[in-house]
Amino acid sequence: MMKTLLRRASPLLILLLFGLGAKILMQTKEAPEQKPEEMPIPIVDVTQVTQQTVSLNLPSYGVVTPKYKTQLVTEVQGRMLSISADFVAGGIVKKGDQLAQIEPSDYEADLMQAEATLAQATAALNEEIARGEVAKIEFKGYDKGLPPELGLRIPQLKKEQANVKYAQAALARAQRNLERTVIRAPFDGIIKARNVDLGQYVSLGTNLGELYDTSVAEIRLPISNDDLAYLESVDNPDTQVTLSASLAGKENTWVGNIIRSEGVIDAENRMVYLVAEIKDPYLRANKVAGSLPLKYGSFVNAVIKGRTVDGIVKLPRHVVRNDHVALVDDKNIVEMRHVNIVRSDLDNVYIKDSLKTGERVATTHFNSMANGQLVKVLGEAALPTETPKEDTPESSLAATGVK
Repeated sequence: MMKTLLRRASPLLILLLFGLGAKILMQTKEAPEQKPEEMPIPIVDVTQVTQQTVSLNLPSYGVVTPKYKTQLVTEVQGRMLSISADFVAGGIVKKGDQLAQIEPSDYEADLMQAEATLAQATAALNEEIARGEVAKIEFKGYDKGLPPELGLRIPQLKKEQANVKYAQAALARAQRNLERTVIRAPFDGIIKARNVDLGQYVSLGTNLGELYDTSVAEIRLPISNDDLAYLESVDNPDTQVTLSASLAGKENTWVGNIIRSEGVIDAENRMVYLVAEIKDPYLRANKVAGSLPLKYGSFVNAVIKGRTVDGIVKLPRHVVRNDHVALVDDKNIVEMRHVNIVRSDLDNVYIKDSLKTGERVATTHFNSMANGQLVKVLGEAALPTETPKEDTPESSLAATGVK
């Protein structure tokens, strides 16, 4: 009976012993060491500030146009007798080159007629001069005062002199009309268009074509009214402008000058237009190896030379956020500093009177960057870690998860 009870109670005894042992172990266990949660120190890249003397250049754009262009218009009428091979769209001509000729036979006849009329008038004048001399002799002994002008044939002489002047004017007009049958280029240029053909009859004022001057090109460059403050002077001949365009698969540049401002604000885009001038855009006078002509109608980007300012810090545009930059001191502590931006463009900002030479600006940004934050500079040795203490700056940083 006793053996049976022990056999049945043994499982209960074993469970009781294990429960008692577990309780003893739980009561005697030690609490694990509490450690603050550690977060990695942010790594940033920095650039060292250098103050420079820079020109605050102004970007712009425009289309190349000729400074002078003219419509070739007939001053006489007739049938087109000949047309030069250069008188085509794109033809390059020099001043005085013959472009076309109108049938001159009628004007040659007018010239001959005018010459004959002048010869007649001259003969009549000479005859009247001779008659006047005879009249002077006849009135030599006239004793009734001054001889009459009519007797001395003075009015007749004046009439013949007027007839000669009239005939001379008619001759000059006939000569000009004959010369105008030949259409010549008024300046060195390029033919924009031709509007007549061989054998066509043209009347006075017929538009024969259009000629563009190739000695000087102009480009209208829009800038904002506020940007005028960055120019030394619009009338300064040293206000340089650099133009660039992609031609023949490569980027080409040309250098010119700002010659004037149009002086009004455009009502549509609220911009002020400056006018740049490029000498010899087609390289007719000075051909440079490897250079390409600046063709009319080309769209170009422009950089206008602005005022030269000292103490400027130039930084990439992405470094500045809400007019603040992140400085990193020699202890790798962040300082968010407000900066004075005097100008910005697509790639850079220009800062004055805000940063000193040698200071370090973080070029890496993250959302939690703030004053007093500890960071690690890319490329520098790792900082030694410290155990945070109560009521110290280090413990405060540890409480925020920054070490």
